[in-house]
Amino acid sequence: MSRVNGLLADTTPLRTSPPFRRLWWGLGISNLGSQLTVVAVGLQVYALTGSSLAVGVLGVCALVPLVVLGLYGGALVDAYDRRRVALGASSALWVITALIALQAWLRLDSVGVLYVLVALQSAAFAINNPARSAIIPRLVEPRLLPAANALQTLAWNVALTVGPLGGAFLVALWGYQVAYTIDAVLFTAALWAVWRLPDIPPLSVPEVAPAAPAGDAALGADDVSGVRVAPVGPGDRSGGRRRPRGRVVGWRSVVDGLRYLATRPNVRTTFLADLAAMVLASPRVLLPAAGVVWLGGGEATTGVLTAAFAVGAVLAGVFSGGLSRVRWQGRVIVWAITAYGLSIVLFGLVLLGVGAAQPTTVLVGGLVAACVALALAGASDAVSAVFRQTILQTATPDDMRGRLQGVFIVVVAGGPRLGELVLGAQATWVGEAWAAVAGGVACVVVLWLVLWSQRRFWRYDALHPEP
Repeated sequence: MSRVNGLLADTTPLRTSPPFRRLWWGLGISNLGSQLTVVAVGLQVYALTGSSLAVGVLGVCALVPLVVLGLYGGALVDAYDRRRVALGASSALWVITALIALQAWLRLDSVGVLYVLVALQSAAFAINNPARSAIIPRLVEPRLLPAANALQTLAWNVALTVGPLGGAFLVALWGYQVAYTIDAVLFTAALWAVWRLPDIPPLSVPEVAPAAPAGDAALGADDVSGVRVAPVGPGDRSGGRRRPRGRVVGWRSVVDGLRYLATRPNVRTTFLADLAAMVLASPRVLLPAAGVVWLGGGEATTGVLTAAFAVGAVLAGVFSGGLSRVRWQGRVIVWAITAYGLSIVLFGLVLLGVGAAQPTTVLVGGLVAACVALALAGASDAVSAVFRQTILQTATPDDMRGRLQGVFIVVVAGGPRLGELVLGAQATWVGEAWAAVAGGVACVVVLWLVLWSQRRFWRYDALHPEP
């Protein structure tokens, strides 16, 4: 029994840090609501226009402010109290979600209004997400960050699995208004969790101070709820007190963050590795054709394939207990992304095996094999995400953490969008099956070329994190 428990997700961060526990529950509940809106907005735009292109424009409306304000939002996080930044951005998100619900109740039936609201929502998210990510290392001890990130990834993938199904069900049963309103109600959980956080001002260069006792090495300022807040990062382990940075925020601050990233090979390699996977081997754009042309079943099969990827990620989170004990985290990232690329190759080979025949019934054997391949890809991606986030949080000094979290958001959001364009173009030329095979192979080859040029990443040691 103890061996089984060792494989299950490590819940120590939830038990030892009440602020993290509240934030985890609050964000998990609100993410579920957010997925309801993502599906409902797409369905509403399609119902108003009958155009898939119009639905695709929603992605552009979300991506542009996410890229621009993701970078600038990170600079804000490094200059101001992170709780206040997150609270302001979360409040804006709640108001925008309420406006989305209001337009549905008023039956405005305006695609332009939806585009504007989605863009505003993405802009607020671009500031909120770096703030929330930079907060996590201040709530748990450094040794618990892999477990905390695994729990965050698990909650996100549960929302990604359940939310779209729930959103489609609510729209079909009661309409867009109800789906949006439920999202607004669920989002109050995130507002409550952020409100209950202690003040978390950014830290800068350590001042000379006596070393803390061994038992208090991971403790910082008092939390308003009576718990202690843990500073993290290589420079935080001494227990020294820190002075806050000045509050001058401009695009020069963003440039400083990018310059800093250019001098930190291990952190930079986490971004390059993720781009290799997302740009070269992101399978989502291939799934509609997989359902219509290759496996049969159309939209229903596409939904099953999409869920398979998320289910794999959820299972990786459920059985993530061993991740908190991993020391050589760079190697795990490399092997996880290698497994991801090979899983996409396997998905392409399954499609080649069944052939493009536009079947009138679902090819059950092929569908099961394709789901297994995508579940393996989802699990590998989840493991990679846990350690990429952990390295970013532990190997980056606190006063740069917000800006690099902003870059992280741009990479995570922009990579799959660019990947859809790349694999979509390849599918037009050689078909979906060969596009998946070629993309998976390219992902693995490029990843190992990156590793060859950044060999220090293979030796990244969680006990001695170096950016």
